[in-house]
Amino acid sequence: MITGHLFWLAIVSQLTTGCPTESVNNEGLTGSTGYNLTAPDKVYKLPPSLHEISGITAVDASSVACIQDEHGLVFIYDLNRNSITLQIPFGSNGDYEGIARVNKALYILRSDEVITEIVDFTSAKSPKNAYDTGIPGRDAEGLCYDPRNNRLLIAPKEISAEHPSSQATRHIYGFNLASKTLIKGTVMDFDIKEIEEFAVKNNIKVPMKGKKGEEKVPDINLKISAIGIHPFTYKLYAISGPERLLFVFNMNGTIDSMERLDKDLFAQPEGITFMENGDMLISNEGAKGIPTIVRFNYR
Repeated sequence: MITGHLFWLAIVSQLTTGCPTESVNNEGLTGSTGYNLTAPDKVYKLPPSLHEISGITAVDASSVACIQDEHGLVFIYDLNRNSITLQIPFGSNGDYEGIARVNKALYILRSDEVITEIVDFTSAKSPKNAYDTGIPGRDAEGLCYDPRNNRLLIAPKEISAEHPSSQATRHIYGFNLASKTLIKGTVMDFDIKEIEEFAVKNNIKVPMKGKKGEEKVPDINLKISAIGIHPFTYKLYAISGPERLLFVFNMNGTIDSMERLDKDLFAQPEGITFMENGDMLISNEGAKGIPTIVRFNYR
């Protein structure tokens, strides 16, 4: 394990921006996730301490910061060495579900919508702050940085507490990093019916429901467990862990593409991040097996 001054020099020298650098190419990956999700370029088998890995964020070209949903620790994982190089304590035990990096700061999302900020994770004496976001959704799990708007995006896994009777819409909320306050209203809204119609139109395999003898119809719940913004297309990738579905949304909330995740590769997908070069990493809790990070190179 790397410790002390040499580790911090290595990290600081490789840090660039809080998210992968944006490209001026806006052509995007319309109608496709942009990756062959059945043929990963690498599968990293994680140690037992990350058995319940619940979130990841890129740190530099060769490492990611991880959390697992029981302990107040950030784990720096070196992808080249296949090992944890540092553990950063930030709080007491809790249900931690999402993590995002913004330059030298790390933001960790607890399921009760509280965000912890590690102001400078390259410093052992970094200040730490906690913000009660107060978002109306329940069981917050998805967190990522939106570099164009200097805000964090937060995705509740369950329906909004403001509209408990509505089963047909899911929401994304924004946290302003300049004021450290929740942005009023929602920043993105997803129409479940529109997504189901998209799946039928494009012959995408999704969960179905219906009585015996009747025609089955799509049954998508969109229980978001992880979100991330693609560095080149500026589209939002969202994972619905229980359904093993990967969605790609335009930033106005309309569906661009979606794909079912293979249960043999994705035992329990809970985290997503993009490297600066566009490579996509999806983390999986161990469930009954070994926790993993699955990598798909960007081509």
